[in-house]
Amino acid sequence: MKRNTRHPPGWALQFLHLICPTHLSEEIEGDLLQEFERDVRRFGEKRARREFTWNVVRYLRPGIILRNHFSIDLNHAAMLSSYLTIGLRYLKKQKVYASISFLGLSVGIACFSLILLFTTSEFSFDTFHKNAPHIYRAYIQWENLEKGQPPIAYTDYSGPTSATLGEAMKHDLPDVVDFVRLQLPWGENLIRTDSNVLRAAVSFADQSLFSIFTFPLKRGNTAAVFRNLNDLVLTESRANALFGTDDVVGRTVEIQLGTTFQQFKICAVARDIPPTSSVRFDVLANYLYVKDMDSPFIIGNNWHPTVRQTFVQLQPGSTVPGDFQRLRHFLLNFNPRLMLDLKTYGFEWDENKPPVEFKLQSLLSIHTDTDFHGWSFTDYQRIDKKTIWILLCIATGVLLIACINFTTLAIGRSAGRSKEVGVRKVIGARKRQVAFQFLAEAEMVSGVAAAFGLLLAYVLLPWFNQLSGRNLHFDILLHPQLIAVVMVIIFVVGLIAGSYPAFVLSTFKPVDVLKNKIRIGGSNLFTKSLVTFQFGLSIILIISTIIILQQSTYMIDTYPGFSKENVVVVDASETDPTKIYAAFRESIISQTSIVGVTTATAGLGADHDLLGYSNQGLTVAVNIVDPDYISVLGMKLIAGRNFEPTSSNDTLRPIIINETMMKAFSWTAQSAIGQELDFQFKKARVIGVVNNFNFRPLSENIRNQAFITSNDKGYSQIYVRIRPGNPRDAMEVIQKAWSTVSPDIPLKYSFLDEDINNYYRDEQRWTGMVGWAGGISIFLACLGLLGLTALTAVNRTKEIGLRKVMGASIQNIISLLLGDFLKLILIAFLVASPFAWYFMNEWLQHYANRISISWIVFLVVGIATTSIALLTIGFHAVKAALANPVNSLRLE
Repeated sequence: MKRNTRHPPGWALQFLHLICPTHLSEEIEGDLLQEFERDVRRFGEKRARREFTWNVVRYLRPGIILRNHFSIDLNHAAMLSSYLTIGLRYLKKQKVYASISFLGLSVGIACFSLILLFTTSEFSFDTFHKNAPHIYRAYIQWENLEKGQPPIAYTDYSGPTSATLGEAMKHDLPDVVDFVRLQLPWGENLIRTDSNVLRAAVSFADQSLFSIFTFPLKRGNTAAVFRNLNDLVLTESRANALFGTDDVVGRTVEIQLGTTFQQFKICAVARDIPPTSSVRFDVLANYLYVKDMDSPFIIGNNWHPTVRQTFVQLQPGSTVPGDFQRLRHFLLNFNPRLMLDLKTYGFEWDENKPPVEFKLQSLLSIHTDTDFHGWSFTDYQRIDKKTIWILLCIATGVLLIACINFTTLAIGRSAGRSKEVGVRKVIGARKRQVAFQFLAEAEMVSGVAAAFGLLLAYVLLPWFNQLSGRNLHFDILLHPQLIAVVMVIIFVVGLIAGSYPAFVLSTFKPVDVLKNKIRIGGSNLFTKSLVTFQFGLSIILIISTIIILQQSTYMIDTYPGFSKENVVVVDASETDPTKIYAAFRESIISQTSIVGVTTATAGLGADHDLLGYSNQGLTVAVNIVDPDYISVLGMKLIAGRNFEPTSSNDTLRPIIINETMMKAFSWTAQSAIGQELDFQFKKARVIGVVNNFNFRPLSENIRNQAFITSNDKGYSQIYVRIRPGNPRDAMEVIQKAWSTVSPDIPLKYSFLDEDINNYYRDEQRWTGMVGWAGGISIFLACLGLLGLTALTAVNRTKEIGLRKVMGASIQNIISLLLGDFLKLILIAFLVASPFAWYFMNEWLQHYANRISISWIVFLVVGIATTSIALLTIGFHAVKAALANPVNSLRLE
């Protein structure tokens, strides 16, 4: 037949050349074009195009199309663009499920990114120091004679000579490159300039701090630091607070040490210390200024504890930290009398394991080393590695739940695209092209969801910083691994989500597809496994969240052995308390809003501790108190008597001990009274036994503790018990009295219950993150159920229609749909519960005071999970049950 070329039908000709540009004869091409022209006249162009497409399929052998598909004159970018266009159209058609899938993955990635940022920051502590791998902290570890008590570490240790620990190490250990001595601040000191007065923490260190550690100076130079005894280094933020500028080198300030102000000259301004530093300072003075001064200097004429540390820089590759024999030999050289003193104290030991060891702690492990039990305040915001890994596991669990949701919803959406795949395969699409299309769509949605998740994480970061108590920010330079992790997530999630529909749908035979003989979805092992695994993860997260929150609440609410409510703590360390306390107490004790007043040397709560003393083989926490201390703080004497209000006539120093110390000596409450012991190089007699109370956090066992009293030992903490209710009147009374007895020093106060609860501020922060992540996991699980029930409804539409035609009731249909999911939830619960119990029981082991895991938690979680599942599934179940069976069976 002669081809008509006068009026070639442009669309049809272009279509033929696009599909098969080189394998059509002129005769076949002419026939097809003429048929198209006739159909245009008979039916119109729209139907004619449809008929022309089928005519092309009918005339052409599939092998021709398959062989020539890649010869189409289109580049890969255009092909990918067409796939994405098709994907976007289908997503637009499935708005609800696409939105659920997109939202779930975005929230999961946002949650994972924030917690990953937190955990990365925690593990990156001190890594910014150039010499970080070679810096170690020296300490002496004493085994505790008390059963069940951990060994105690002392960072401040001296021998019989004048050489300090750092000096001796530099002399005796060739691997030591340099050392630095650091005295930590104990509270805050008043600092004043010509025009400003404020409080700040004052530390003391050697000049070598700036060569061993990486603390860059903004103004001044390292060589000039601490040339003079009264030199001072400020951070730039502290300089700005004091002077309004950081250009302050050469200016002077006065710092109150004890009851007097000492003058210091600023020699340098350091850049603000990174929050991921275990060594910090705000105001730093020369260590030599306090090295040879007696501790009474710190609080005027009164005794006050100090915490000193020694850091050493070792040569690269040094084996000293792990060479216990060498370290032991150094310790015996440093203090030759040590072993004799130990025997005097009553220690007995195996020759291979003495009760005292000299150790070096890596700087990079300080932040997460919970086996280091330092006496008194030693480290800032230390965190257990288990906590970090728990958070990371929870974040990973949340992300996995989001990925499973994304996958199941992708399968659900693809269930209705079998005919589309059939038509594409009929007109020549290869299996790998169909698979690539689904993978490309999944990767596209995964990439966009990840971008939105990162944006959501960025928006939520200020709130997350408040929750975590950190100052985190997304910085590619600081955390380049975050970008790599997110890129991997995008690829893997898209691959997993797109693989199942891609490789299942691409294997269908076109004839079976077009005759409605194929079916995918919820009845296969893959989707059932996803449902079970998803709910198992959710149940583990929910149970773990509840137990962690219970433990945190337990520690805060448990009675610590004294009454911490309605007590105002006045910090009198900046005054001479022996002079002001009596006048302060006299002026407020008669007021109706005041219940009682007492005083002590050491404070209670976070960043405070009792004074340490080792005696007769026992380490004892000591507090010097006045006679009203026990009654005002609500403690109870279980035996004996309290201190006398006036000077006692006892020939021996009176002492009150706690129950733990009483048991350490194998005494009973009755036999302890009158016992004599050597205490602080003096003879003491036990006059009373006080009930055990937690002056340390409840995560630790109660230590040996003793009370003594004195007339001249610096009662720096004043405790004022006020009447319950509004504290305003009491605070006005306290403020007025303080202004009278100490007009030059501003009142500094806190509430005792807040000081005690500060022990658990980090616990509260990270349990808040756990609760937040647990809530998100529940939300994502509900989204997943919504998608899964939608998938079931799509795949069982005709089955439900047939059942209704055969007489099944609405209740029967709902029970049918709910039953399948309830079986999977039950399996998930039975499998997940033992795992949750095991993980949480292991986690609770490091708490000395802990809750017991109750079966009620598992019961409540099981009922709650089932109820949420029923509510979520119920919507689609009822919708499917109420559907008209005629519509379901119309195409049969």
